[in-house]
Amino acid sequence: MSKTPIPKPTESELEILQVLWQHGPSTVRFANDQLNQRREVGYTTTLKLLQLMLDKGLVLREDDSKTHVYRAAVREEETQGLLLDRFVDSTFGGSAMKMVMQALGNRTTSADELAQIRSLLNQIEEQRNPSNPNKQDDELA
Repeated sequence: MSKTPIPKPTESELEILQVLWQHGPSTVRFANDQLNQRREVGYTTTLKLLQLMLDKGLVLREDDSKTHVYRAAVREEETQGLLLDRFVDSTFGGSAMKMVMQALGNRTTSADELAQIRSLLNQIEEQRNPSNPNKQDDELA
């Protein structure tokens, strides 16, 4: 069973998706108002982007009332994963280690963030290497 690939949103489309993910189904006016909190965007620009996003399958439109309401047709986590995979492949030659080293080396990381990173690494390691009941015996031998 093949899944339809998630279309890659442009930066402007991603901004609109973030509004929809954060606030849920929204009118063009609401989405435009949210975008204008960060930078000036014309209403007709937001409308045109939502129409293009509808054609691409990034959003769905409810036509029940006079006012069209748009909602995200793609999940936030899936879209982030797709964009991150493409970013890691194109920028870091597919190396997650290079990306993490660059990110941690160029920013101040709080103790809380480091603890969360350690916890995540421990979870990943545990998933890849489920505990072996003989592990202690192996280490003692």
